This record gives sequence, structure tokens and C-alpha cells, in this order.
Amino acid sequence: MFDLTYFIYALPAMLFAMWAQHQVKSAYQKWSQVPSAKRLNGMDVAKTLMQNEGLEYVSVERIGGTLTDHYDPRGKVMRLSDSATQPSVAAMAIVAHELGHAAQDREGYFWLRARAGIVGIANLGSNLGTVLFFIGMMLGAVASGGTGQLGRTIAIAGVILFSAAVAFTLVTLPVEFNASARAKDMLKRNGLVTVEESTGVNAVLNAAALTYVAAAAQSIAQLLYFISILNRRRD
Repeated sequence: MFDLTYFIYALPAMLFAMWAQHQVKSAYQKWSQVPSAKRLNGMDVAKTLMQNEGLEYVSVERIGGTLTDHYDPRGKVMRLSDSATQPSVAAMAIVAHELGHAAQDREGYFWLRARAGIVGIANLGSNLGTVLFFIGMMLGAVASGGTGQLGRTIAIAGVILFSAAVAFTLVTLPVEFNASARAKDMLKRNGLVTVEESTGVNAVLNAAALTYVAAAAQSIAQLLYFISILNRRRD
């Protein structure tokens, strides 16, 4: 099933993803070394924002790894890595971003709810969809008649399932962009950042946003590749 045309679809998205990861690492490494002017660590920022923004009900837990921070809407929990609790500009950006998700959750932000609604089928589609597609294509390649048509039907079902995973990456974009916008506003509104620190916060959050764009680009490229194979086999 190896196909050189795969790289026509995948390579640009892969290169973009590599560049996005480089941007994130560069921004994080730079601004994680710049201390907060008020010497506030991530936990201090979290406490201030949670108190002033009406998010006191959110609990905070520690999690291992680097840049593994996330907000869990099911448990109303913000999980922070050790790096996010340091007194740095990068830590402020990360903590505020996760609390941006908490603010979305509190107000029932449409795109956050939409993403939560499709996460199950998206997880299924990213795995089972690909498997069904290639099973269907292989079955169609070695069979004819009704069996060959069955293989094509299975492949189409795989594409439809995989489309759910693509939809998830697209719905994620407004969720992440909006959380970052909220983070920047919260930090400024509460007087936690200087002008220079705002530049750092923007750099960290904007770089992180690129990774979500890259993920969407890669999933779209994969979907287009699947569709191109179906069209060629039909012809």
C-alpha cells in the first residue's frame, strides 16, 4: 500500500508541524528563563486569577512532564507541570491559558462544548477509521465483484470515521485561540504583567497556537490522501 504520492499531501504539513514545534520550544526556553517582575510563580498567578475572575472552585493538581499542563472540565481541575509553577513569564502564560479554558467551561463556551461532544467519536475515528480504510482498500485490491464493492464500502466508512478526527482538530482551533485571548486579557486586567512581559506571554501563547494549526493541517492532509486513493481506485 506504499504510495509516493502520500508525501505530496503529508510533507508540507509535516514540515509545518516541525517548524511549529521549534517555535514552541524556542519561545518556551526563552521566556521560561525570564522571571516575573513581581516574582510571582505559577501558583501565585493561579491563585490571583482564580480569586479575581470567579474561578475559586477550580482545583489545582500537579502533573509530571513539561508542557503537559491542561484543564479538565469534567473534574474542574487544572493540572500544572513543575515548569508551569516557576516564577517565569512562560509559567504565567501557561497558567492563564488553562484558566482561560476554565472560564470557557464556566460560561458554556460553544466550541468547548462542541469539542467535548465529539471527542469520543474523534478518538475512535483516528484509530479505527485508518484501520478500516486500509482493510477496505486491500480487500478491494484482491477481490472483484460484490466483494470488491464491499471493500470500497468499508474504506469509505473508514474515511467517514477519520473525518470525525479531522473535525476535532478544527473545532480545537477556536477553543485554543479563545483561551489564549482570555489569558492575555486576564493577566492585563489583573495587573500581573508589564509591557515586556506581555510580549513574552504573546510569544509563548502564539507559538503554542501554531501546534494546533499544524495538527489540523496534518489531519486534513491525511484525509485528502485517503480521498485521493479512493478516487484513483474508482477510476
